[in-house]
Amino acid sequence: MSDRREDPPPGTSLGSWKGLVPIGVAAATALVIGAGVDVVRSHQRAAKKEREAKASSEVAQTPARFVVGVTESGAALVVREIETGREVGVRVAAPPGRRFHRVAATRNGAYVVASYAGRDVTFQHLFLDEYGRPSGIGDVPRLKDVPKFSVPGASTEWSQLAVNPNGNRIAYVTYKGMRARVDVVSVPDGARKVWTTKSPGRIGSLAWSGATLSFVWSPVRSVGGRVKETKHEVRTLDTGGAGGDLRVSQALMTLPKGGTAAVFTGKGIVVGIMKDSQLSLQAYTLEGQPGEVLWQQKVKGDLTDLDPTPRSNGFLATAGDLYAQGAPGAKPVSGEDLADAAW
Repeated sequence: MSDRREDPPPGTSLGSWKGLVPIGVAAATALVIGAGVDVVRSHQRAAKKEREAKASSEVAQTPARFVVGVTESGAALVVREIETGREVGVRVAAPPGRRFHRVAATRNGAYVVASYAGRDVTFQHLFLDEYGRPSGIGDVPRLKDVPKFSVPGASTEWSQLAVNPNGNRIAYVTYKGMRARVDVVSVPDGARKVWTTKSPGRIGSLAWSGATLSFVWSPVRSVGGRVKETKHEVRTLDTGGAGGDLRVSQALMTLPKGGTAAVFTGKGIVVGIMKDSQLSLQAYTLEGQPGEVLWQQKVKGDLTDLDPTPRSNGFLATAGDLYAQGAPGAKPVSGEDLADAAW
């Protein structure tokens, strides 16, 4: 190999722009095309995210068409259409040796069901297809276990279940005598926090608002051999804090006459008030000042439950039958044969 330097041909020089023109044009063209592809992909990703967000928002704001109920015996789950009240598909049998007790809905249309045997409460997912039929193999409905945890304790008539809209946090109330225990469990990892009380009382209207768990606390005492609730007080519990005594919960307001159920919404409180067989849902401020009446409905029986619906801003009221605020049908759904229901 020779080390002698060859001079370039006349009219050219090393690094001459003339010699780089074809390469530069190609490079520039490649950059333009690459940038264009990146822009297109960026727009596609943005459009996909927007479609997904829109779909999620539409699902969250579209009232569910079906209500899932636990039969009074706990032996099965039933699905009923909100608009017509008719039963859909086959009933879902409880796991062998167990009984269903409570059910709650999530924003994506799934349901979480609590079942018990002895002093052990476990949880299962129920999924419905677009026609309201429980998913399964062939005509046999199947439940999917929520893994990693169970709740120890007795599931009684007073027990309550609340699942946050995303379905990743479950709260359940068990009792030892008339003293309540609240278990809050993270579904992804099974992490658990527990709050207990030494005071006899009933916890009702269990509901989530962000990381805050709200409930109606009703102290009880024995009068003539019968258990009597002395008042109904709305309280909130910050589940981001450490577990311990339920006394750390914050009292918001005492329910007015005729009020037995209430839900904390984050910005205020919605109270269910009964008078002369008419249910009124009335808004209250966090300071307990009354606001507008949101909904009124003639009902069949006493108000025993009031649940917020995760897919809309409405409520499901249990008062003999089931009354769904904002549902397409004007008629109530039969509920006298059910121990619990979720919409």
